[in-house]
Amino acid sequence: MTQTYRVGDELPPLDIPLTRTLIVAGAIASRDYQDVHHDAELAKAKGSPDIFMNILTTNGLVGRYVTDHFGPTAVLRRVAIRLGAPNYPGDVMRLTGRITELSGPAGEEPVRVTVAVTGDNGIGRHVTGTVTLVLPDTVALPDTVALPAQSGERAGA
Repeated sequence: MTQTYRVGDELPPLDIPLTRTLIVAGAIASRDYQDVHHDAELAKAKGSPDIFMNILTTNGLVGRYVTDHFGPTAVLRRVAIRLGAPNYPGDVMRLTGRITELSGPAGEEPVRVTVAVTGDNGIGRHVTGTVTLVLPDTVALPDTVALPAQSGERAGA
C-alpha cells in the first residue's frame, strides 16, 4: 500500500499534556537553565504565573510531530517557529499541520515537503511555524507525493 500526499492535506492533530516534568526536562535537556523554566517561585517573582516551556522544547515537539507523521525515513531540513502564548504546566498543547508545498520529482532528488504547523493551548496560539523535510525513496506525481507503506502497516489501515 502507498500513502499519497497532496498540498492542502491536513496532518492529524497531536495533543501534548504540558506536565511540569516535561517543561523542566525539556529545559534541562536543551541546557537552558533559566529559572523561569524550572523554579516556580522565581518565575512568579519575575511576573509569570508559573514556569513555562522554553523555545527549544517547543522546537523539538514540532519536529517530532511532523516526522512521526511521515515516518522514520523523513529527514528534517528546516524548522522555523515563532512563539506566542506561553505553555504552562497543567494545560494541553494541540499541534496541527497542513502540507503547503511538495517539490522534487522522484529520480532527481528526494521529495521535499513543507508543512505549516500551529500549536494552541488553553490561553491561545503557542507556536506558529513551518517545517521542511525530505522523504527519500518516494514517488512524486503532479501535485502529489506517494510514500511506500511503512513496515508493520496493514493495507487499508
